[in-house]
Amino acid sequence: MNFKMKALVAGVVLGFSMSGMAAEPIKIGVSGPFTGGSAPMGVSMRDGVRLAVSEINAKGGVLGRKIELVERDDEAKNERGVQVAQELINKERVVATVGYINTGVALASQRFYQQAKIPVMNNVATGSIVTKQFANQPENYIFRNSANDTIQSAMIVEEAIGRRGFKKPAILADSTNYGQLGREDLEKVLDKKGVKPVVVEKYNIGDVDMTAQLLRAKQAGADVVLTYGIGPELAQIANGMQKLGWKVPIVGSWTLAMANFIDNAGKNGDGTRMPQTFIQNPDTPKRKAFIDAYVKAYNPPGGRMPSAVSAAQGYDSVYLLAAAIQQAGSTEGPKIAAALEDLKTPVEGVVTTYNKPYTHTDHEAINFENTKFGEVKDGRVVQAK
Repeated sequence: MNFKMKALVAGVVLGFSMSGMAAEPIKIGVSGPFTGGSAPMGVSMRDGVRLAVSEINAKGGVLGRKIELVERDDEAKNERGVQVAQELINKERVVATVGYINTGVALASQRFYQQAKIPVMNNVATGSIVTKQFANQPENYIFRNSANDTIQSAMIVEEAIGRRGFKKPAILADSTNYGQLGREDLEKVLDKKGVKPVVVEKYNIGDVDMTAQLLRAKQAGADVVLTYGIGPELAQIANGMQKLGWKVPIVGSWTLAMANFIDNAGKNGDGTRMPQTFIQNPDTPKRKAFIDAYVKAYNPPGGRMPSAVSAAQGYDSVYLLAAAIQQAGSTEGPKIAAALEDLKTPVEGVVTTYNKPYTHTDHEAINFENTKFGEVKDGRVVQAK
């Protein structure tokens, strides 16, 4: 083979090689509990993420490259979350990760992304400290597009004490990081209003009988129950109240909208109220298209998303991340983070349209303006009136 022919072949091979490199997918990690009590949130989030990726890829992807999801079940366990983070960073070489349902898992795991300078988009975990864990460092790679507990606790107290005029709240919170940090936030807001809870009770994941805690609340004269918990145990509060013949309103964090609360509580859950960023109501064309696509793709029982908030926030988290990658023109972590902090173009989501959702010092996309109250009514969550 003469020199010219060799050069030609080498050029063709190099061209194919570069073409292959250019077409390599953009790997994004997805970490959440896809099994266990938190699974309705994790699976709904994952399915919302998948919908967004399928739409983006159908339009050509980002920077001319398709997005490839690398999904891992963190089982809502801190130690498993750590393993998943290390695998996604070191083995899979993801450019970013979306997810985290449980505050404890997020706090244990996201330090590895911070060290690797890889952005994390917390799309469900709500612990107030989550985005502040590394806020004192020059660069913070932890972002969020869910309503944090500072927002939720203020809304819960305002609804129960300010708007509805209850005077003797009882607090029931689970023993997880989420439940106890949320309980602390509730107590801080109540204190500012000069209100002291008549009882503060704790329960564990897996508890099936809340009689003792509820009896203490009833005997203390509680006129409203404020809750902070993760999963199906919340239904035991509503059902336990019915068994005691004691009916006072329940106002709590957003997880009261989960299918495993609504189904397990049945009629005992009616009237329960909670902050929501998204309600499964097709009140805009974008939301209708999202709801229709979700129901068609996953066929949830009764057409009801297991956790509509998780699905919607999962969906939006991908669009926010894709917008940042596109603006940065790069998949390098520092450049993606810098773009997120200064997004030039509004991002239309199903929770809201995000106009400059982040700054260098504020990594929270959700505020009071795009959070509303939902109410359980006849097996569904509707907007509270």
